Amino acid sequence: MPKIRFLPQDIEIEVPEGKTLLDAALENNIRIDHNCGGNCACSTCHVIVEEGFQSLGEMSEDEEDMLDEVEELTETSRLACQCKITADLVVEIPPKADPLDDDDF
Repeated sequence: MPKIRFLPQDIEIEVPEGKTLLDAALENNIRIDHNCGGNCACSTCHVIVEEGFQSLGEMSEDEEDMLDEVEELTETSRLACQCKITADLVVEIPPKADPLDDDDF
């Protein structure tokens, strides 16, 4: 089975082929935001694929459109809900800005 290492937590899990990155993370108590429920309707499950990017399927137009909303976009940015696992990956979950920062009150 393919292995996924999540950064910065440095947690490695084994995942059956065909499962999405988001589902694999959630099933293993690894927090990835997913406001739309994994339907490619937002960009909250944005991850950066550090290793294994080439093993992921081609990005859909919908995913490309959603990634346009990401502030920290990289050449290996993907939406976790759209990445079907076929090989080993190393994935960084970028930190999210806290929308309720106490300094704003």
